[in-house]
Amino acid sequence: MVTTIQLNEDVKRALDRMKTSKETYEDIIVKMINEVDEQKRKHVELMIEGAKETAEESLKITKEFELIEDDFDWEWEDN
Repeated sequence: MVTTIQLNEDVKRALDRMKTSKETYEDIIVKMINEVDEQKRKHVELMIEGAKETAEESLKITKEFELIEDDFDWEWEDN
């Protein structure tokens, strides 16, 4: 089903600047939607990769503390 949407004149001009001779407004909008979806996917992948690296670094630090833990007599005082 085809529908009509209203655009402000400045939005229409911006879309006009983005399209090539044979592209429609719909083509431009679909292309923009696809680019946003791709950016979201890449952002999620980067966040996951960053979280993995942070977890690995945290595990290394924890293991280092475990190695020296027996060298100290840890006592907590309740005040």
